[in-house]
This record gives sequence, C-alpha cells and structure tokens, in this order.
Amino acid sequence: MSLPAMIRAMRPHHWLKNGLVFVPILLNHDVFDISAIGHGVVAFIAFSLMASSIYLLNDIIDVEADRRHPTKCKRPLAAGEITERQAYAAVPLLLASSFALSWLLPQPRLFLMALAAYLALALAYLFVLKRKLLVDVLGLAALHTLRILAGNAAAAIPISSWLLAFSMFLFLSLALVKRYAELRITQDQSGLKKAGRGYHAEDIEALSQLGMASGCTCALIMALYVDSAAVKELYRRPELIWLVCPIILYQMARIWFLARRGHMPDDPLVFMIRDWRSQVTGAAVVVIMVAATLWP
Repeated sequence: MSLPAMIRAMRPHHWLKNGLVFVPILLNHDVFDISAIGHGVVAFIAFSLMASSIYLLNDIIDVEADRRHPTKCKRPLAAGEITERQAYAAVPLLLASSFALSWLLPQPRLFLMALAAYLALALAYLFVLKRKLLVDVLGLAALHTLRILAGNAAAAIPISSWLLAFSMFLFLSLALVKRYAELRITQDQSGLKKAGRGYHAEDIEALSQLGMASGCTCALIMALYVDSAAVKELYRRPELIWLVCPIILYQMARIWFLARRGHMPDDPLVFMIRDWRSQVTGAAVVVIMVAATLWP
C-alpha cells in the first residue's frame, strides 16, 4: 500500500473545515483559555479522523462513477493507487480512534452524542440523502453545523441560538454553491437533461436564487444579533458589529458570482479558506469583533 496515496484518500486538505469546532470557543472569548483551546484541538482531531473515514467510504461506493468523472478520477482509489480492501480496513481504525479521543474531554458524553449524530447523518447522506432533491443540501448544512455544536460540547459552552441560525443559513448557501458547481460541470460536459442526483439541468437557476437568498439571510441574522440582549453581555461596542454585515454580503455575493462564471471548485468552504480575498475579509471580521470587544 502507498502510504502517501492513503493519506491523500483521507483528504487532509478538507480537515480545515473541522476548524469550525473552534468557533464557539472564539465567540465565547475563550481564545486565551488554554484548557478550552486544548479541548478544541481534541475535537478537531476527532472530527478529522471521523470525516476521513466517511471520505473513504464515499470513494468506495462511488469508485466507478469517480472513474468517469473529469476530476474525481484522480482520487487514489479511482486511480488504482490503493485497493478497496485497504480502504475498508482503514475505516474502522479511523472511527475507533475518533471515538476514543472523546474521553479526553471534560464532558465526553455530550461530545460523543455530537460525534455519533455526525456519523449517523453522514452515513444517511452517503447512502440515501445525497440523491434526494434539496434534502441533500440541507444534510450538508446540518453536517457543518454539527461541527459547531461539537465545539460547544467539547469546551462545555452553552449553545447560542443566534450562532445556530447564522450557521445553518450560511452552510445552506455554501451547500447550494457546491451542488450548483457540480451540476454546471455535469451539464457543460455531458449535455444531459438530467444533470446528476435528484436534479435536472433546468434546476440550476433555482439553486442559484435559493443560495443567494440564504447568503443574504446570514447578513440579516447578523444585523438582528447586533440589537439582541445576548450581544451586550459579550461586547462593549456592539454597534461596531454592523460593519460585519456588508462584508458578509460581499463575500456571499462574490462566491455566487464565481460559481455562476464556472470558477468555483467542488467545495466552496475549502475555497474560502484558501482564497486570499476571503482571508482578507475574514481578517477584517476578526478585527471588527475584537474592536467591538475591547474598544473602551
């Protein structure tokens, strides 16, 4: 077995998405709490191992379809760099390691519940939901939101309804971008009326409209959060958070413009992490939130 090929099959570049477990810790202003950050690191590793096991299962199931795909054919399993038996053997090892790490946390039962819910939903998505119209994007959004809930459980931080509402609409918009990009590639290269899974080629415009509306809703939720009672407990200058709203609108609109031009890769969340303009807007949001917290 080629160890580099197995590592690539685990998709470590997608582990960046598991950084979402740190969001509750940062928003709770526990960035200098070594214990909380340590618990976040454990949660990050556990979710990374869990996600890798799901990616391997996905590649096993979709291996024949991946070999016919213009880009997915380069995945190690589809390219023949590792065998299905090797991939099957790695899955239980990754799952066992992921669950074992949970016992390093102060409230392992809560985190285990989040981890188990993620596994159950990921398997449901893998075998059933990803072929269902709109249910697939809702499932993807829920999978990302579960990472945030896991961060709450890992650091024993109360769940914020504002953060949940914001994250669900944000991840729904990004999931719709992902599906839009996949449909566009299939539509452009095959010309088939039915462009993959539960969608038809003519659905692509409806996906775009729904995704942009979801992105705008994120900014609306942020605007409502500024005037909430919860924000006054955490920030000295909550009015500064208004500046985050146009940044959100710009970022979501830009992602959708790129998707409509055919410049969006399969995973928009990974794209946002790597894209320098997204990094600049993310840094601007951090500066604004810090100023709202510390400004006298």
